[in-house]
Amino acid sequence: MDLLKKQSHLRKNLLTGEYVLVSPHRMNRPWQGQEETIHNIKRPEYDNNCYLCPGNTRANGEKNPKYKSAFSFKNDYAALQQNTQEFKLDDGLFQAYSEQGICKVICFSPDHSKSLADMSIDDIDTVIQLWKEEFLLLGTNEFINYVQIFENKGTVMGCSNPHPHGQIWSQSSIPDEVLKKDKEQSKYYKINKKTLLEEYVTQELIKKERVIFENESFVVVTPFWAVWPFEVMIVPKKPSRDISDLTTKSSRLFAESISVLTKAYDKLFNCSFPYSSGIHQAPTNGKKNTYWHWHMSFYPPLLRSATVKKFMVGYELFATPQRDITAEHAAKLLRELI
Repeated sequence: MDLLKKQSHLRKNLLTGEYVLVSPHRMNRPWQGQEETIHNIKRPEYDNNCYLCPGNTRANGEKNPKYKSAFSFKNDYAALQQNTQEFKLDDGLFQAYSEQGICKVICFSPDHSKSLADMSIDDIDTVIQLWKEEFLLLGTNEFINYVQIFENKGTVMGCSNPHPHGQIWSQSSIPDEVLKKDKEQSKYYKINKKTLLEEYVTQELIKKERVIFENESFVVVTPFWAVWPFEVMIVPKKPSRDISDLTTKSSRLFAESISVLTKAYDKLFNCSFPYSSGIHQAPTNGKKNTYWHWHMSFYPPLLRSATVKKFMVGYELFATPQRDITAEHAAKLLRELI
């Protein structure tokens, strides 16, 4: 519909039930706001001062092994604690309760200079295998009901160490964003007997407007409801609750999808493209969760160039998310770089 390209409108996020305001006409407005500093300095393969490099001593005094591929360890400064004392506060309008969890750090590569975009598909696949291993290991704990795999890339995303790494936080409760997606997917499945994302992917592959890349097992797409300017989602074509379903073949195809996307990101503004990425999958709460269809989302903050960042402020903090560039145009720009 042409009006989607010209005038303001609301788009519904089918996974959360929330809306985003799209204002395509605002792409022509002049920019006199903050511009970020680009850090395209080539990092060394090994940094003696890096807490995550092989053989180095971490901040807590423990020494990393001289690892040769992906490596994981318990977070030295974890946001969630495993041995917490159980409590519940129910004092009028003051409500709180204890939370228990385990946090891990995943080093993607021993090479300090690389990001996922620089790594081979084989090496990314090794990371995926470690994600899968940790997901299964953490999820078997009786007190763990959800496992969140994520990466913050770049200083603009608050990343405190440039070494290629991500994190896994697992916890007793199910986080709010996951609860929203749990509710909407369950509701859709009960009515249609198919997963919401299976149907969504089918429609996206017919239209092709927002599809950036596809292989035998995965679709890389800018969601119709994307909030961030160059937001992207990697979705399995066939319904799958979590990454434990990945076979040797589909794991490699997932690695290919990540590789293609991150390389396109780096080409877009000719910089090491910052983002937060995360995998949303079924809770590990012992239920069947047959309505779940796992997916990986990338939320990059860059808007018009390597120096212009999208800020979530004002209306977006107090009302609803808003974007200028349409999902279709963003997908086209990324697709043309592959």
